[in-house]
Amino acid sequence: MTEKPRFPASWQRAVLPLLLLDQLAAGPAHGYAIAKALESRGFDPFKGATLYPALAKLESSGAVSTTWEEGQGGPGRKVYELTSSGRAELADHKRLFSDFAKLAGS
Repeated sequence: MTEKPRFPASWQRAVLPLLLLDQLAAGPAHGYAIAKALESRGFDPFKGATLYPALAKLESSGAVSTTWEEGQGGPGRKVYELTSSGRAELADHKRLFSDFAKLAGS
């Protein structure tokens, strides 16, 4: 069994916008589902105090849009969706990250 890599928490926080945009490229989701999907991909859990401000920043920049989903027997929740601007930002982040990884490996 292969052990998952352990990335420093500061690295995860630094690339959080990229991770959020990439996860939302799979489709709209609420914050908890996004966090769980990232965990299932091998990342350490993100605290709400880190996750939700990052999502709010992406919403403010126009990279994601939000809608309110009524709860079924519980509280409602905000659903995040990638915008066309967010798709362009994701492509740019991926390109820059790839360039960075190449330089770091030199």
